[in-house]
Amino acid sequence: MKLFDLTGKVAVVTGGNGGIGLGMARGLARAGASVAVVGRDAEKSARAVSELEALGAEVIAIEADVTESDAHRRMAEAAAERFGGIDVLVNNAGINIRKRPEALGEDEWRTVMDTNVTSAFLASRACHPFMKRAGRGKILNNGSMMSIFGAPWAPAYAASKGAMVQLTKSLATAWAGDGIQVNCFLPGWIDTPLTIRGRQEVEGLHERVLARTPAGRWGESEDFEGIAVFLASRASDFVTGAVIPVDGGFSVMG
Repeated sequence: MKLFDLTGKVAVVTGGNGGIGLGMARGLARAGASVAVVGRDAEKSARAVSELEALGAEVIAIEADVTESDAHRRMAEAAAERFGGIDVLVNNAGINIRKRPEALGEDEWRTVMDTNVTSAFLASRACHPFMKRAGRGKILNNGSMMSIFGAPWAPAYAASKGAMVQLTKSLATAWAGDGIQVNCFLPGWIDTPLTIRGRQEVEGLHERVLARTPAGRWGESEDFEGIAVFLASRASDFVTGAVIPVDGGFSVMG
């Protein structure tokens, strides 16, 4: 459908070389977008580029550490120079340090906050001029169910994801007049390298997730292809400031 067609659009995906980010990049590529994959691991990004190019997309890798303030300006300039502009930004990069509050160091707190939410603010600010100039744009922010729930082993992660939801709403109201829609998706329990480690560190996590998830399974990166296309396309032009769970029903299960 033309409503979901991204031909000619340019998407920047932070953390787009694996997990949820690669799943979203895959969906954007299938819909016709050119994609800039942003990550620290050059070898991993090269593999992602090859996979996306096999889908027929134009793709580049941009090596960047999203915790560095100036990296976002360089990222935006590199993508715009290569493809002629920026239409879509997916703020997906994120980490977790699983420790109880009393055991979490101040530096660890800052690392999680800088990676998960400060980077999204800086990336959005860097891409905004290109979108404003074009009179349109889409920003997709990776939140989490931890913006809804608490967990004793995720104080910094949960705080960063709650902040991501509120950042989404602020950007949505600030930039609606520029033709830019900003929305947040909340991944549930998704089978990624990050959650594999979580299952190793949190006893019984796998069983509890399956017991509470109505879909009866962990999510896969492929489950994010559709939400990426919807929120990046004309189909969502009147949707902004929304917070959308992608969790197999976990968050609505009593």
